[in-house]
Amino acid sequence: MTVERVPVGEDVALVDLVDRLIGGGVVVTGDVLLSLAGVDLVYLGLRLVLAPAHDVGPVPAGGRAGR
Repeated sequence: MTVERVPVGEDVALVDLVDRLIGGGVVVTGDVLLSLAGVDLVYLGLRLVLAPAHDVGPVPAGGRAGR
């Protein structure tokens, strides 16, 4: 796998940046914690995977992949 680097000081359009991220694949994670009066009520762990469709493969017609 080759990585293209942008020279320092060169402007890059947002579309080009997103295209490079998705082309190589990226995982974005985050946490959401809802609390009231110092009591933790709800915790959500979030994970978003961005990758080209040809790398991921087809999803079965009946539902989500990985079941």
